[in-house]
Amino acid sequence: MTNPNFTLELNNVTKSFGGITAANNINIKVAEQEIYGIIGPNGAGKTTLFNMITGVYNTTEGDVIYDGKKINGMKTHEIAKLGIARTFQNIRLFGDLTVYDNILTACQKNIHYNFFQGILHTKKCKEYENTMVSICNKVLDDVGLTHYKNQKANNLPYGMQRRLEIARALVTNPKLLLLDEPAAGMNEEESDSLSYFIKEIQDKNDITVIIIDHHMDVIMKICDRISVLNFGTLLAEGVPKEIQSNNEVIEAYLGVDE
Repeated sequence: MTNPNFTLELNNVTKSFGGITAANNINIKVAEQEIYGIIGPNGAGKTTLFNMITGVYNTTEGDVIYDGKKINGMKTHEIAKLGIARTFQNIRLFGDLTVYDNILTACQKNIHYNFFQGILHTKKCKEYENTMVSICNKVLDDVGLTHYKNQKANNLPYGMQRRLEIARALVTNPKLLLLDEPAAGMNEEESDSLSYFIKEIQDKNDITVIIIDHHMDVIMKICDRISVLNFGTLLAEGVPKEIQSNNEVIEAYLGVDE
């Protein structure tokens, strides 16, 4: 990685729920324009980290630093305005809306006219609406969904629904994109296509990507570095080859014979 600057830093981050510690003293640094993987068995604390980064949870201890600024304790919409976007493990599209309208709903971050300007449809309002149309069409083209723009989201093939969810995140013009199990439910061919897609959008948009996934083929193929969590603790960190040959990681995933 040629750029030594960090987009995101988790410094001694801990999250407890009553007597349960979901994340324990986690330290991770993600460089600018890196694709960073976070893996681990179910219940390892991966999504908890995403929820702390995006403000769904505050940290119990430690700090989340984004672009040099402490963001833990901020509200989710404030964090989104800073340039952090995410997708979810369970697809959350508006199924009865078209592909285009799903993307348009995510453009609200780009609206800067007030209620009365909207009612009166002023010149400023029209200018922003034209800008949003351009943004939506560009994103549709970038993610290969232009052909589907007038179809209802529920009618899309599963892999295309995943693309649409990522497209809704991209339309907010993020600097950091968090992908929570984007390959969930995909077969080998679909997950392979998704790998190329994620790498392509990262290259096109010059963004930093953090991805959680159980599909090791996706993680190993596209990630620059990987952190492994197990029972809320950081088990290992390194490049894909180091992770693949790490005995502690193998044991956490596969177990060992007694």
